Amino acid sequence: MNDADGFIDTINAFFGGALTTLIGAFTGRLMWHSSEVKLGRRKFFGKELLWEVPIAIGMALIGDAAARYIGLTQPVSTGFVATLAYLGPRGAEALLCGWLGRRK
Repeated sequence: MNDADGFIDTINAFFGGALTTLIGAFTGRLMWHSSEVKLGRRKFFGKELLWEVPIAIGMALIGDAAARYIGLTQPVSTGFVATLAYLGPRGAEALLCGWLGRRK
């Protein structure tokens, strides 16, 4: 590592790309969950937090595949995964439908 490495590059060096992608996805879901807590729709340590685990893993897989498809490299792909994880499955679906609709 050198002094120019960013935060994601540092995480990549310590943990590897797969774990960095998962960290990005879990961070995205935690940000969304926290906003729901702030709005009073959830308790922070409620059972809903457990449902975020499979969503984060699924969004990591989907986001990593999409990042590779469009040619993103690190650290941009980790940010892309975190963004998709924040949006969740419904948000990602809306984004994909909008993108596909413009392509026709």
